[in-house]
Amino acid sequence: MQHIRQDTYLQALATLPDLSIHYGYHQPKRITCAQCATTMATYEEKMTDVNIAIAMLADAQDNLFDKAFLISADADLAGPVDAVRRRYSHKPVVVAFPPKRASKHLRQVATVSLHLGRDRLRDSQLPDNIVNSDGYAVARPARWR
Repeated sequence: MQHIRQDTYLQALATLPDLSIHYGYHQPKRITCAQCATTMATYEEKMTDVNIAIAMLADAQDNLFDKAFLISADADLAGPVDAVRRRYSHKPVVVAFPPKRASKHLRQVATVSLHLGRDRLRDSQLPDNIVNSDGYAVARPARWR
């Protein structure tokens, strides 16, 4: 169900002009419950942080931004943020942490860091319904309202 909500959100984001989405992929893996020994299939997200890093560095190189905003608490992105700051010192990198998430490493390398509260996120949501380029209406999941 979570992947359906994410797909819906990505479809809505794709309707925004001047926005590009950098996809990773989901790799299947099996996990075993430590308590009951049941084995189940799940998926692990791969490559999204790498794709974000490449895009951030390429956009800095191509001078496509004056200030970068990264909404993440993924410490794996500290290296790319640090690289942008060192190589392009005139381009500040602002890291915004989602609610109840943070990264000491990202905070240390960012020009500025801040926390996004739930109220700010709620006030910044897309409309309840968005029509994509195919004329298909994408609805915000009720859980997100």
